Amino acid sequence: MSRSKRIYIFSQILAAFCFFGGLLSATAMPHSVTSISSPDGNTMVQFKLNNRHRLFYRMSSAGKIIVDWSLLGIATDGPVLDSLLSMPEIKRYRVNSSFPWPLGEEAVVEDKYTALQLSCRTSTGTFSIFVRLYNGSLAFRYACYQLPKGRASLLKEGTEINLSGRSKLYQYHEESIFRPIEIDSLTGASDLPSTLSNSGLGYLSIGEADNRNYTKCVLVRGRNPNSLAFQFYTDTLYKNNHAPIVQKDTILVFRDSLVTPWRTISFSKTAIGLHDFSRLSLKLVRPQSKYLPSGIIPGKVFRVPINTQEALDGVDFAAKMNFRYILIDAGWYGAEFRTISDPTKPLPDFDLPQIISRSKQKGIGVILYVNYVGLKAKLDTILPLYKKWGVSGIKFGFVDGGTQKGLSWLDTAMQKVNDFGFVLNVHDHYKPTGLSRRYPFVLSAEGIRGDENSPDAFHNTVLPFTRFLAGAADFTFCFPNKFNSFSKNVKVSKAQQLALTVIFFDPLQSIFWYGRSKDYLDDPDTEFFKYVPTVWDESTYLSGDIGKSIAVARRKGNTWFLGAASGLAAWQQKIRLGFLKKGVAYNATIYDDDGHGAIRKRILEVRYNHLLDINLGAAQGTAIVIRPSL
Repeated sequence: MSRSKRIYIFSQILAAFCFFGGLLSATAMPHSVTSISSPDGNTMVQFKLNNRHRLFYRMSSAGKIIVDWSLLGIATDGPVLDSLLSMPEIKRYRVNSSFPWPLGEEAVVEDKYTALQLSCRTSTGTFSIFVRLYNGSLAFRYACYQLPKGRASLLKEGTEINLSGRSKLYQYHEESIFRPIEIDSLTGASDLPSTLSNSGLGYLSIGEADNRNYTKCVLVRGRNPNSLAFQFYTDTLYKNNHAPIVQKDTILVFRDSLVTPWRTISFSKTAIGLHDFSRLSLKLVRPQSKYLPSGIIPGKVFRVPINTQEALDGVDFAAKMNFRYILIDAGWYGAEFRTISDPTKPLPDFDLPQIISRSKQKGIGVILYVNYVGLKAKLDTILPLYKKWGVSGIKFGFVDGGTQKGLSWLDTAMQKVNDFGFVLNVHDHYKPTGLSRRYPFVLSAEGIRGDENSPDAFHNTVLPFTRFLAGAADFTFCFPNKFNSFSKNVKVSKAQQLALTVIFFDPLQSIFWYGRSKDYLDDPDTEFFKYVPTVWDESTYLSGDIGKSIAVARRKGNTWFLGAASGLAAWQQKIRLGFLKKGVAYNATIYDDDGHGAIRKRILEVRYNHLLDINLGAAQGTAIVIRPSL
């Protein structure tokens, strides 16, 4: 070997040694750790590289570690997006703004956070990690805007959540019951958002936002005893006694760019403090316009039978109850899962034009159900057709809300429905990720174990701290009447059913799900339903704990509505009415259980800071309307 060649090889080895040696030294030095603090200074997140060039984060609150050092990164068959050549370049900025949201739990949503952009360079590409730190909440997402070969398959999301100390997870999947379980004993998966409790710290909610073309990730047990990781969606469906259908994502395909949903981790010392994060997903979705379109009308919904006369009666009943819509559910155009059923043609003996005409006369909108089979075949046909018919809204049924293919289709479909100005309710296992901010006509979704599936009082008092942190949910209330107790479906008292219409947020709240209009004529037990709104100017969680109790107050105009519910055990609490205006006298109309299966109504004068006695037996509730005295 020539002397010059030996010198050249030695110089290359030396350069490599200096580069990687310098990198390893840098990762061990204090300046290799960067941090970001929330606007109030109580929440902090740190980032660092380890000696294998992997990026880690740690989250703390008031000096206590909430999430210990945990891995970041995603694995693809193209560019390396989990092993960095150097510490990322950093851009920092702060945002202090708000936006009007008359379709939610607050008329105005505050959007205040500290932001960080980590620009990462790897051996085969570049990518960014966008970070937002709110008071109590961390949100981050990965973005590779220029895929080197124009296409890449995502093989795995490497994000880890290493929790500080032992934590209990309220595990569930789609419309299942909740199962409290210690993380180190976790088997199977848990849906997002998932809630955890830690006796030494408080409560956490792990969620996502802006999922438009990814997959429905779930949480599984991580590599460490108190660790969680993300796994791509897998589910098995059983329909009409046919062979099981497995829906599964093992590889996600992206073209031109790869952008993940936001991952969110929120922390509160109290269970009711988790409600502060129920608008987080809305904040993380960019609207298409800073102005809300006109014509978006929330309201209560009554489902009518597929029978012309009973549907007409249902229209009259909805008007009498101050409802806004009737829903014509599955079956109006034939068997919903059959490809020969045509959602452009009502059944011959079902006079839909007459029903729509009566609805218009009464100021009631009509929402039509269409199954996924019909939607995929004829969505572009039915949208202009339904507009011509005078339909007000659509309910999507049995969509694929889990796989990348299904969510990508759904995103396009929601855009089209929004553009035509139909209110939309997406049913079955799909859960919202804040996309109502982008498509404001999308008012509701299911993804919840509602009254169709017979939830008990434990389930009802877990939901406000779990599923409802993702956004609106259609609980499909079944309310007993003199002719049908719906004992198969309803496991709680009548007053708890009333209270849950305040506690559970849904702009398109379905009431009397299995009921017939003629069975509720002049029923004093249903009076509260005439008054309760479905969207709010102000909301506050007053008291409660997961699976035990919940009390919520919400304001519309000058009127407050309060709902309180107990779990499987009796609950007594004094609720301070500190949300009322000082110097104003109010009348509180209280609806509670009379002990004989009916509703008792009483009126009480209250003022600011009044202590209201809540005394509930197991699975009971109370619903209250608080109006200024005349």
